[in-house]
Order: sequence, then structure tokens, then C-alpha cells
Amino acid sequence: MCLITAFTLIILGVLLYTAFKLGIINRILYKVDQNTTQHGGELVAKTLKAHNVDFIFTLSGGHISPILCASENEGIRIVDVRHEVNAVFAADAVARLSGKIGVAAVTAGPGLTNTITAVKNAQMAESPILLIGGAAANLLKGRGALQDIDQMSLFKSICKHTASIRYIRDIPITLKKAMHIAQSGTPGPVFVEFPIDSLYPFHLVKREIGIKDDSKSLVQRLISLYLNNYLYSLFAGAFVEHDFNPLKPLIPQANTNEIQKAAELLSKAKKPVILIGSQATLPPTPAGDLIESLQQLNVPCFLGGMARGMLGRNSPIQFRHCRKDALKEADVVILAGTVCDFRLGYGKVLSRKSKIISVNRDKKQLTKNSDIYWKPTLAIQADPSSFVVELAKALKGFSGSQDWIEQLRAKDDAKEDANRKKALESTEIHLNPMKVLQTLDKILPDNAILVADGGDFVATAAYLMRPPAFGSWLDPGAFGTLGVGGGFALGAKLVRPESEVWIIYGDGSCGYSIAEIDTFTRHELPILSIVGNDAGWTQIARDQVVFFGSTVACELAFTDYDKVAEGFGGKGIRLDRSNDENIEEILQKAREEYAKGKSVLINCLIGKTNFREGSISV
Repeated sequence: MCLITAFTLIILGVLLYTAFKLGIINRILYKVDQNTTQHGGELVAKTLKAHNVDFIFTLSGGHISPILCASENEGIRIVDVRHEVNAVFAADAVARLSGKIGVAAVTAGPGLTNTITAVKNAQMAESPILLIGGAAANLLKGRGALQDIDQMSLFKSICKHTASIRYIRDIPITLKKAMHIAQSGTPGPVFVEFPIDSLYPFHLVKREIGIKDDSKSLVQRLISLYLNNYLYSLFAGAFVEHDFNPLKPLIPQANTNEIQKAAELLSKAKKPVILIGSQATLPPTPAGDLIESLQQLNVPCFLGGMARGMLGRNSPIQFRHCRKDALKEADVVILAGTVCDFRLGYGKVLSRKSKIISVNRDKKQLTKNSDIYWKPTLAIQADPSSFVVELAKALKGFSGSQDWIEQLRAKDDAKEDANRKKALESTEIHLNPMKVLQTLDKILPDNAILVADGGDFVATAAYLMRPPAFGSWLDPGAFGTLGVGGGFALGAKLVRPESEVWIIYGDGSCGYSIAEIDTFTRHELPILSIVGNDAGWTQIARDQVVFFGSTVACELAFTDYDKVAEGFGGKGIRLDRSNDENIEEILQKAREEYAKGKSVLINCLIGKTNFREGSISV
């Protein structure tokens, strides 16, 4: 009897499992309206709208048309670009500057593969973005459908989370979960794949599937039965009432004990230093709170990545040069979102005598290379900005040594003076890039945003230019990606339309995204660009010529980028030695054209200097 009962239960279980897998249970639970014009794209749009998504960056494709059209109906602005990689770069910039998730939607296959560099860049820059990708219908995957590849495998290693939609009813919860993961812990990109049949209305999907209601042979009837079951399972429960509300991100915080230990170390310091990295600019801590806390602590600060400009142009506690010297002498160093990777000499620049407090949301980044070159005295896996605010609260009466600040200021000022003198030197041909950049820095308004996209010219700009405010500097981050300019500028201008957005291009990197001037023009989003045109990949040539005596593959031409810009609807201006005495006047002329609503590109022909000589590009 027991055996019969067990066998019956097994059979029942198999039948239930089969019914579930075939979607028969959902067909029983949910009635499908065959005449509805609703579609999955509307569920995507409603979910994004509930998450306060203002923009979707895209390059059109049939796989994703329902998402774009429905999102436009929901009041989300659709911004179409000239290359999919720039859609993701733009979403990245939106995430960095708005504190919200950035969204890009691209078509299947090559549309998605075109985004890979930008997605990896977002991963390494810790930017929360949602990449939506089209895909072949689930029924046709692996059967040779148009643009059908294994997209999930491509994105698993470069995204925090990946998911593929199987049933339309799962769209809201799948997107909610993905966006929650993107913004929680260490932020990063997520990818959600939408098979084309999950987005179009019932009658269109039925037509494309090819179901024959008048099948005569047994085989045809079985095939029609299977296809009907697939279709009804796909749409079952799709348009019932859904909860679109966002899930609150989970962000690690330092505990009271960790704050107290850090406070004790800092309170005894004679020569403390704080290194602020991009991660310290992430939500939820308002930028004003972080700035106020740093000013209260009165500890010398070096700012990197997105943190550049946070303290304004002339903060008494911010230092721009001689970081290596400061770290050699420092007795306490706080790494607030700063990582000991190549940008910090893998930790080699840190003194063995220093007490080091490392704060990072990411466990791996928190102690990166600590097994070789450095050791943290205190390693705290937490949000860096919240940590600094709590640390300042715990040290109400503390203020860093003014003597130490003045010692570092003297070194910083001496370096600034040396740079100003070098900017006055003549180059063999064309203009001194240092003079051009210092002049640009002089005329920038307080609302300017600088987008850094290049090698040698941009590295020089990073030394010389002073971003004026929080969120006024955008560079690719740890991946060192060329080509971010057009996309970053597009996203920045949308988030801060009142800001004067400047792309600082190298002539090599300019070639990656100059076509986006067409996008700026079509969408009435004026952008200013300056190209440091030295006719070469100079950052690479610096080392290559010294080591191997050859400029092979490093030479470009003094291309008329100003004329290229005009071909895409912008205004082009040429700046060279013939107008050396009028650099400021020409830059102001560009700003005047920009004020009329025109995107302007200044093709600035520059010569070579020995500034930054010996810098290594690997």
C-alpha cells in the first residue's frame, strides 16, 4: 500500500512539474486576452518610470521598438546616438551625476556587442547602469535567427547581474531586482535580455509564431498545440496589477566601533592625509555633508576621479601636486574610496611607517595589493562618504595641523609656479598645450563640466586644470578607456542642462565619438569640445620612441577636425600659432557660439613639450 501511495505521489509530482514547466498551470490561473493591444514594452516603461528614470539612450532596432515607444509615452526622454557604445557611456554619466541608475537600450547581437567596452568601463568605475538588450524569441534561440548569439555568456563576467525574460509577467520584478542589485553594495552594471516575443502584442507574436488553427494532420495539430501552449504561457498573467515600486538599495555602513578606532588614530596624527576617490561621490550621502565634514577635519586632501572639483578651485585643504612626498611623510593616511592599484603605485607610494585606514564598499578593492606593498591598520568595508561624515561627528573638536598644511602648500605652490613658467615656453611648431589649457581653465565658468577623453593632452589637463565644483570632472576611471567623450558629454548635458560642458579631446580619441556632434545637434544639446591636435598617439610615442626608437603606428595627421564637426552640424574653429596671441579671445568666441545653441569644436594644433617627461603609459 505504501509503495502504491509513494508511486502515485511520484507520478503526481512529475505531472505537476511537467504542467508547470509547460506553463499549463499558469494558463489555468490566468486568462489571456487575445484581443489586447498591451505589450511587454509597456511593462518595461512603467517599471523604469517608477524608478525615476528620465532618459533612455539607444540606437534603434526592431527588437526593442516596443520599449522605446512605450517609454516615450510614459514621458521618458529617448536619446538616440550614432554608436551603441556611446549609449552606455551616456548612461554612465547620468548615473555618476544624478545619483540615479543610468539606462541604455540596444538591439540584439551586434547592437549589444558594440556596448561591451562601455559596460566594462562602468563596472570598473562602479557606475550603476541598466543595459537592456533585445534578443531572438525564446523559441528560436540557437536556430539561426537574425542576430541570435549567446548574449548572456558575454555579459556575465562584466555585470553584477544578468537575467533573461521568459514570461512577460516577470518583467517588472526582474527589472526591479536588477536595478536594486546595480545600486546596492559596490554599484555596477546589470544586463536584462528581452526576447523579441516578450515585447510585442499578442496578435503580432501569434502571427510570427505561425500557429495554424486549421491543422489537419496529427503532427501539425501537435505542433500547433505546443505553439499555442507556449504563446499562452508567455502572456499568462502579463497584464495583471503589478508592483512597480523600487526596492531600497543596500549600502554597507561602518559600525560605531570602527568609527571610534579610526577617530582614535586620526586624533593622534600630526601629519594626516585623506585620499578621496570616486566611490566617495556615490549616494546616499549628500555632497554638501561630505564637503562640510572634510572642512571640519581640516586634513590635507588629494582628490581623484569623480572627486576632482569637490572642494572647489582654491580650497585651503586641497592639494594637487606632490602627493608622493606627502604620503612619505604622513603618519596617518585615510583611503576613502581610493584603491591601491596602478594609480597609487599598487601601494608602493605608501610609507611602512604610516597608519593606514582603508574604507571601501568592495571587499577586494579594500585591501588590493596589501599582500605585497602595504598593510592597512584598519580596513573598513563601508561607504566612504558616510564614513567621513560619521568620523567628523566623532571628532567634533579636532582640527588638523596648520603647520602641516602650510608645509604642503609651499610645495604645491612651487609646482604651480613651475607649471606657469613652462606654459610660457615656445614649442617647435604650433601652440604650447600647457598655455592653451591654462587659458581655458582661466575662462571656465563655475558651472562648467569637464569631460576628459584622451591620453597625453588630457593627462596634461588633469595636472593643470581646476574643476570648479562637485561633479565637474568626468574621466573614464580605472579602465583608462578612450572614446568616452561624446557619450559622457551627452549624459552630463542632460542631467545638468544649465552647465557648460567641455570635452577635452586628444586627437586620437576624438575619432571615436566625433560623430556624436550629430546627436548633440539633433537633440539641441550644445556641447563645447577642444581637440589637442598634435597628429599622433603621443602618450604611447613618449615611451615607444625612447625604448625602441620608432614611431610606428603612433603617427596621425593634422586633420581638420573643425571641418568634420561642421559636417555633423556643429561649428568648427581652428586655433594654431597664427592666433597664439588671441587664445583667450578665440575660446570666448566659441563660448558665444555655444550660447546661441550651437555645438562648437576647437581644433587646437599643438606642439610637444617635455612636461610629464618619463610618464609611463602602461
